[in-house]
Amino acid sequence: MDAHHARYPFFESARQAVGEADVDLVTLVREGHPAVERGRERVQRALVAGDVEQESDQRVDARTEVLSYPIARVLVSLVDAPGAVEKYAASEAATAHERFVEEFERGRQSTLGGDPLTVETVLREFDLASVVRSRDDDYRVAVGTYLDLAPSGDRWRLVTRELADGWVTVTRRDLYDLLERAIERRVAEGLPLTVPDEIADPLAPVVRDVESALATATYPRSFDRVDPGSFPPCMQHLLEQARSEDEDALSSSGRFALVSFLAALGMDADAVTTLVGATDDSLAYAAERLDGGLYPPPSCATMQAYGDCDEEGCAGFDHPLEYYAAALE
Repeated sequence: MDAHHARYPFFESARQAVGEADVDLVTLVREGHPAVERGRERVQRALVAGDVEQESDQRVDARTEVLSYPIARVLVSLVDAPGAVEKYAASEAATAHERFVEEFERGRQSTLGGDPLTVETVLREFDLASVVRSRDDDYRVAVGTYLDLAPSGDRWRLVTRELADGWVTVTRRDLYDLLERAIERRVAEGLPLTVPDEIADPLAPVVRDVESALATATYPRSFDRVDPGSFPPCMQHLLEQARSEDEDALSSSGRFALVSFLAALGMDADAVTTLVGATDDSLAYAAERLDGGLYPPPSCATMQAYGDCDEEGCAGFDHPLEYYAAALE
């Protein structure tokens, strides 16, 4: 199992590597293999921070990272939380997007070693090589494939695109978004799994840990207006970062916190784009996938844990939406 398998465990080659290793999932779970803990972290971060990155400074080896993926698929199938599967798949895809953009754009190698990934490799992985063509600084995508993978939103409407002879012209960034959609679909495929008791029973404490992390303070669920001036300090700061010209100013967990907060206020993708003034629609795309507030914003404690807030509870408030509701009064 190599570095690419660890970074992209949903690749077919990673699945084959796991199969060739003759790994017994029951044994992994019963013996408490490190992949179980990493799988828990994977799911928990997906549901509370919007990514699946490792929190610990001590990085796990490639084999453990690869094995944590099937464990995570089992865990998310057992977690009792609305939209858990969809959020998990979106978070795996979002993390993969950040990783492959680094490799495509900067030629940055994995900390686990290995050569940088190429666009052509990913296209072949998802059987897209024959329906995507490189042209100068952009790409052309077969119209059927484009319509199948394109997110919703005005920017992706076919009438706004150059269409010729059945091919749609897209930028590199557009292509990366389409690849993210393909990854999200693959991750979600087959979920939730039917988990046998011999695996579910020993994982019950791990599932409870994940569900406990999802529990948040009571907070308002609906609002009659959007008033940026009443946003809590953490969201004000994240909004400033989102408006920054520095693409790396906003972390993945910060992006999730901001977008889930705005979605909870009733803002749709277009409204998020207008508020942020973003030149690309990465935040709007994230808003679309959050499905109108289905995934609540992280609590203050969670945001502090992920480094997205340095306030001490904002004078006693436990949740950004609780702060906002009080500020509106």
